[in-house]
Order: sequence, then C-alpha cells, then structure tokens
Amino acid sequence: MSRPVVASLDLQALRQNLTVVRSAAPDSRVWSVVKANAYGHGIDRIWSALNDTDGFALLNLEEAILLRERGWKGPILMLEGFFHADDLPLYDQYRLTTSVHSNWQLKALQNAKLNAPLDVYVKVNSGMNRLGFTPDKIHTVWQQLRAMKNVSDMTLMSHFADAENPDGIAEPMAKIEQAAEGLDCPRSLSNSAATLWHPEAHFDWVRPGIVLYGASPSGKWQDIANSGLKPVMTLSSEIIAVQNLKPGDTVGYGRLYKAQQEQRMGIVACGYADGYPRNAPDGTPVLVDGIRTGAIGRVSMDMLAVDLTPCPQAGIGTPVELWGKEIKIDDVASRCGTVGYELMCALALRVPVVTV
Repeated sequence: MSRPVVASLDLQALRQNLTVVRSAAPDSRVWSVVKANAYGHGIDRIWSALNDTDGFALLNLEEAILLRERGWKGPILMLEGFFHADDLPLYDQYRLTTSVHSNWQLKALQNAKLNAPLDVYVKVNSGMNRLGFTPDKIHTVWQQLRAMKNVSDMTLMSHFADAENPDGIAEPMAKIEQAAEGLDCPRSLSNSAATLWHPEAHFDWVRPGIVLYGASPSGKWQDIANSGLKPVMTLSSEIIAVQNLKPGDTVGYGRLYKAQQEQRMGIVACGYADGYPRNAPDGTPVLVDGIRTGAIGRVSMDMLAVDLTPCPQAGIGTPVELWGKEIKIDDVASRCGTVGYELMCALALRVPVVTV
C-alpha cells in the first residue's frame, strides 16, 4: 500500500469560489489566475472546473499551450508577457493575449511577423515597482502600440501591492487615473483582495487568484469566513507510530521539544519533503481524528510529531488533516511566518493528488 499522505482537491469548492467572485464583481469579466501550476493544485487537474470563467491568466507558455491542447478556446492572458522575441510566433499560433511592460517588448512586437494582431495589456507601474511603465509614459506607449499592425485590442492593467487594507489602493488608483487620463480604455486592476473589498477598482476585468483556491488574500482566514469561499486543497495523512513520553523526554532533531509530563505522541507520515513547512513551531494546528491538536518538535523530511493529549483514542492508522476544510491553510501558514500561497505552491511532486 502507498504511503498515506495525500492531497485531495474539491472541485465543487473551486466552482463555488468562482461563483463567489462573480457575485463580488457582477459587472466585470473574470480572469481566473492559474499561474504556478494553479497555485500548486495542478492546472491540468482543475482547469475544467473553472470552464465557466471568462479567461485564464498565467505566466508559463507551456501551461498556456496545455490549456489550448485540452480544448480551452477562450482568452488566455500572459501576465508577464513574452520573455523573448522568438516566443511571439507561438503567441500568434495559440492566440495568447500578452502584457507589455518594457520598451524592448514594444520593439519586438513592432518587428514581429504575425498572421494576425494580438490583444495587448499595457502594464502601468502604480507603485508596486516590479513591472510596468510609469504613469507619465503610458500615453506615449499607448500611441506607439495603437499604431502597430500587430496590435489589436488594448487594455490598461496594473497590480495592487496592498489591496488587503481598507486604504491600500487610494494612492495607486490616483496613479492609474493619471496614466489613463484622456484614454478611452478598458481596465484590469483588481487582484483577489481588490475583487473582494474594493468594488471601485473592478472595472472591466478582475483577476482573482488565491480566493479561487479558498484562502485569504490577507493571510487571515477570519477575513473571508463569511464570504462563502471554501478551501479546495486538503492535505491529509495518518498516524504511523505512537510514542509514550516521560517527563524530560525530547522529540525530534535538535531536541527542541521536551515533555513536561507523561504524554502520548503520534508520528504522522508527512514532512518537509512533502511540502509541509519545516519551521512549523510547537502548537501549529493539526486535526487528529476530528480533534484539533498541535504539532510538536522539529518537522523531519518525511514525518512530523503531534500531541495526542486531546485525542487519547487516536492510534496507528488514525486520520490526520494537516490543512484543508477544518485546519485552514492560512492558520498553518501564519504560525510558520508565511502565507497560504507558499504552502499551496510548495506541495511536493511525490504527494499523490486526488480530485473529489
């Protein structure tokens, strides 16, 4: 029998989350963001559950081609655009929408030999300072692109750095308005946080990512507890051994955990080589046989230890949920000083994935 650790994907929850997004932004079309292999869920596994979306947004050309080969005929937005000029024939062949954020891309588009013009998203740097043209350059860039035979429909796009905060988009919105002054252009601005909490930024297209997978863009599950969003991924395993500790006994590498009294401890078949965070501190929430308890000691490559004090009935073979419907991935991530995005994306290839 195979090792008991498994990641289960609830495709109905994924569909439900897309419905929540549409309710939050009823007048906008939706780019479902499936970058990073659909945030670790596997784009090939989940894309069909999102086939009611208006378009898919991602980064990798290979994943875009996969969507086309699987039968998706709608729009595909390449969020970082093409990385080399010689990618453009494939953009042409597979009818991909490219973002443009650099002068060299303008020249490449100008010089490309395409069978038909491409839709283009012009990226304005509204304060994130990763990609994009500064607001004062947008008019010039817009006119350059509008004059190119290789360019069809154009949309202004940007990305918010702090949309999870109530006043987090005020300054970038002012910069976007500066960039768009005098332009009659569609816009795509809203990430997950802005989609949920800033309707003034919805415009023509929203671009939800993490909320589709049922986690919070703020990193706090409480912020979406009443939204109708549901976790898609559940990471589960089983107890494979039980140890009885005496006062003073230690657990794991570095002997970081010391028992203060007699204590039962379970060993779970999951470790950092499966994608569980190695730095998970004592007390990181774990569900054992439906009862909430905590991890103890340092996480090993293939195993972690849990306190069985709250669940004396647990033994070898008892089911364990590491994150999912009951143990929210945001709560695990917060205890580990990171965000749910990272835990999803870190799911190891060796972990079997099933869809339910």
